[in-house]
Amino acid sequence: MSTPVRRAGAFGALCTLSLAVPILGPELSAPIAVVLALVAVSVTDGPIFDLFAFPDDYSEGRLFGLLTFVLAATTLGLLAVNWSLPMSVFVGVVFLVGYGGFAEAVARSRTDADILQTIAFCTVGALASIAGQAGSRFAEGLPIESAVPVIVFLAVSGTLLAALLRDVLISYDDPIVLLTVGLSLWLLAELEPTIGVTGIAVALAITIAIGYVSHALGAASIAGMLTGILLALLTIVLGGYDWFAVLITFFAVGSVSTKFRYEQKADRGVAEGNDGARGSSNVIGNTAAAMVAVLGFAASEVDLLAVDPLLFLFAFAGAVSTALSDTLSSEIGSVYDNPRLITTLESVEPGTDGAVTWQGELAGIVGAAAVAGVGYAVYPEVGLIGALVIAIAGFAGMTADSVLGATLEGEFLGNQSVNFLATVAGALTGMLVYAAF
Repeated sequence: MSTPVRRAGAFGALCTLSLAVPILGPELSAPIAVVLALVAVSVTDGPIFDLFAFPDDYSEGRLFGLLTFVLAATTLGLLAVNWSLPMSVFVGVVFLVGYGGFAEAVARSRTDADILQTIAFCTVGALASIAGQAGSRFAEGLPIESAVPVIVFLAVSGTLLAALLRDVLISYDDPIVLLTVGLSLWLLAELEPTIGVTGIAVALAITIAIGYVSHALGAASIAGMLTGILLALLTIVLGGYDWFAVLITFFAVGSVSTKFRYEQKADRGVAEGNDGARGSSNVIGNTAAAMVAVLGFAASEVDLLAVDPLLFLFAFAGAVSTALSDTLSSEIGSVYDNPRLITTLESVEPGTDGAVTWQGELAGIVGAAAVAGVGYAVYPEVGLIGALVIAIAGFAGMTADSVLGATLEGEFLGNQSVNFLATVAGALTGMLVYAAF
């Protein structure tokens, strides 16, 4: 049986063949994919089988891992040849997954530290993606130097997303990772991000530093750290530092509030799990709506959407205001006695879904006001009326979270689903109230 390192190295070497598409063209490179597919379905034993076989392949007697990977890469290649997926993105993503996986396998063979394995995947994967994109552009006769900032942005964004997916899924799901990252980077490329060398360097330095600090202080798990870095990077590049200032307000204040009287909350059974380190599902549940707003803003800026960009600005601020308002309400309110169910006002036990305290409600209002204040300070378009809109959106979203918790959470919805729907409510409130003014 092949070792994981040898298998990952073999897959990495195969990924280099993706350069055949821009170099040789689709007509001459297509037979390579056909040959690899035939090998996957016809070889049932021997050294080639052992080299590429995953553990499950032995029980099936076929190289299904290799076959699905080839099919996923071929699908992206067809999109690059026949549709508007940039050829450089196709090659870059294949390089990213192949060589990043090899680096992670090598790291895993030498250390049990998950964070070091993740760093190895991200570092080598990003560098490989940059090399793949540059090599593809060179083969196509496209300029490279002027495209370096966007190449780096796409490489790092794709690597963070791939690492997050690999953490959530299993290492044998690389075909799913390949397709998901490829389609995601296609969208980002269509948004035509404009950023210079200095801009991308500063953005990377800021986001990586925040990710490191959040993990080192125990505020986020590895998956949560990856999610936070990715969201912050997208916010800076597609929105700007003013948007990032609003987002970091939630991350910073929310992380501190999680540690507020943590042992007391743990004794009551209402503390955030994993010693307060927030995972990817928690981060995504609280910020997914905001990220959709960032993408919508970027799409409207390049006329992919015929929508007033300011609508997305207030959707973003409303979603973040909701996230911070709800986090403060939960983290601070849960340490006080005599909570009441928001729908009936009857007294309930601490930690009951949909329960509120007046102290928690006050803390939530302060959180919404804090985001509104930051929005007023960094967005020239907001003004006092706009700040009031952001605060109203945060309070409305926080209230929606409590109502959903009292009515649907547990039986129909999980906590992260409730968080997501609440931030959607805050985003929609921000958009609608802004439109009404």
